[in-house]
Amino acid sequence: MRVFASVVLAAAVAMSSSVMAQWPTFKTPNVPRNADGTVNLAAPAPKTADGHPDFSGVWAAAGGGGGGGGRGRAAAPGGAPPAAGAAAAAPAAGAPAGVAPGRGNGGGQAPGRGNAARGAGGPGGGAPGGGGRGRGNQGPPFTEGPPIAQFFNVGGGLEGGSAPMTPWAAELKKQRAADNAKDNPDAHCLPIGFTQFHTHPQPRKILQTPSEVAIIYESNYGLREIYTDGRMPPPPSDQDVAPWWYGYTVGKWEGDTLVATTTHIRDGMWLDVNGTPLTDQATVVEKFRRPVFGNLEIDITFTDPKAFTKPFTVRVNQRLMVDTDLIEFICNENEQSSKHYEK
Repeated sequence: MRVFASVVLAAAVAMSSSVMAQWPTFKTPNVPRNADGTVNLAAPAPKTADGHPDFSGVWAAAGGGGGGGGRGRAAAPGGAPPAAGAAAAAPAAGAPAGVAPGRGNGGGQAPGRGNAARGAGGPGGGAPGGGGRGRGNQGPPFTEGPPIAQFFNVGGGLEGGSAPMTPWAAELKKQRAADNAKDNPDAHCLPIGFTQFHTHPQPRKILQTPSEVAIIYESNYGLREIYTDGRMPPPPSDQDVAPWWYGYTVGKWEGDTLVATTTHIRDGMWLDVNGTPLTDQATVVEKFRRPVFGNLEIDITFTDPKAFTKPFTVRVNQRLMVDTDLIEFICNENEQSSKHYEK
């Protein structure tokens, strides 16, 4: 399981306190704070000038991710200061193989429920067990929703503990596991899959303008662009459109929900560490909501007739991180892992 170990080790190094000393101490502006300086995560979500929810900020995965952490600051609802606590442990290599449905390796939830606030962890405002910097504190409960996506197994919370794969996809995932996930793009410093990015222990930053929402992932320095300027996606029949790692994503507003639809995805993608496939026949629809200041909820529906017998939907919950920022992460710098992969 050398590749699993490499993925977990890389995340652990990035989350360690020794690499936190990047910027001098600062406070995030325009954040609702209580009298004691803690953040009111239950405050109303901010709005942009055109009246839409503003998703801008640094976000930590709050459920279904990897190891523990403690970067960033946040507050429990009602103004309680952050409670000190031990960070959750990173998942053991290969642990997801026998995971029970509805339980993420870092504290996933039962099917059909969003990640509710729970006990103390690292000082960052996420639910404990979510993994990574900024996970741990109590916060406003997330709304009811689809099963929680898991870092190692996107469909772990679904009935049967797996995405509804076709026989071809199930066999491919089995082969990827037999190869110790050595071909996971993350293990080669390449762009990683949708839900692996969304649930990764390392945080992500969202920048929002009237015409575009950009997501910068600290992991592998991933960058996704969701265009909200009214453009149409490339037609499915256009064979001259080059498929992209992240596909082509256009977004539209439905009330306070941003609906982002992605097509023309590169073939051979991995949705999670364990290798759930996604092919060039896929359409991915993400619904972004920010019901309160400190919570971001993303419901993701995957439709891929080659990989899945039917569409399925999972939830990703994220918690706001403040008084912190992304750190530089250059995957290929002094990369020493791949030479140990089993050929």
